Amino acid sequence: MSGRVLVGVKRVIDYAVKIRVKPDNSGIVTDGVKHSMNPFCEIAIEEAVKLKEKKLIKEVVAVSCGPQQSQETIRTALAMGADRGIHVEVTGKDYETLGPLQVSKIMAALAKKEDAQLIILGKQAIDDDCNQTGQMTAALLDWPQGTFASEVALEGDKVKVVREIDGGLETIKINTPAVVTADLRLNTPRYATLPNIMKAKKKKIANMKPADLGVDLTSRLEVLRVDEPPQRQAGVKVETVDDLDSLMNNWTVFHKCTQRTSLCVVLIPLLETVTPEDMRKEEC
Repeated sequence: MSGRVLVGVKRVIDYAVKIRVKPDNSGIVTDGVKHSMNPFCEIAIEEAVKLKEKKLIKEVVAVSCGPQQSQETIRTALAMGADRGIHVEVTGKDYETLGPLQVSKIMAALAKKEDAQLIILGKQAIDDDCNQTGQMTAALLDWPQGTFASEVALEGDKVKVVREIDGGLETIKINTPAVVTADLRLNTPRYATLPNIMKAKKKKIANMKPADLGVDLTSRLEVLRVDEPPQRQAGVKVETVDDLDSLMNNWTVFHKCTQRTSLCVVLIPLLETVTPEDMRKEEC
């Protein structure tokens, strides 16, 4: 295959930043917080650049949807080796409600406009963990998809994808054009060198709006509330084995339900009375 590859790059809160929920529980705090490229998107860019270095494709186009700051993410992709960028500007309320379906519509429209032969996306973003954009994009385009890729090889007009699945690895071969989503073990992204960072400043970034692509960003989802996960309770430090034995004897474990190969258990303090009737209530 010798053509154009679109790669989605998402601007997310940096993985090393501690997430804080807004006081009104309407979302998370983003103002004044360090952002960077989604790690799985870095892997997607790296794979596309490697394919170009092997002369298997002609052009790598980095695409990002979001506010003006998203251009910084595109510049990072250009410094890693992408040829040019496309910034689809989404701001205000539309950006707050931007989800996988809306991004998928944008990617599908761009794929047709750019006559792309391959779309490579990260399997998920670390901010919402949706893992939906690649699948939805393939469905909208009616293209084959190779998700959770740990190895990608172009063989003529086909793409060989080794997928990471629950049972191990699955190897598939799909026709192009196609959508591929990158998993963690696909590659190790390169660092952008200073000369490449300087070159990236001269590369073109096209600006457009969703309306230019005929995409409606109306969201079908409403976020009701965002809460922090409950704090983990403190552990108990014991001095001797006898203390540990005494502590363990204050708890009983009874079988709640067995489903497939998973065993679910419930810990009940012996201070509470557990009758046979109570245990029968806990049966699946």
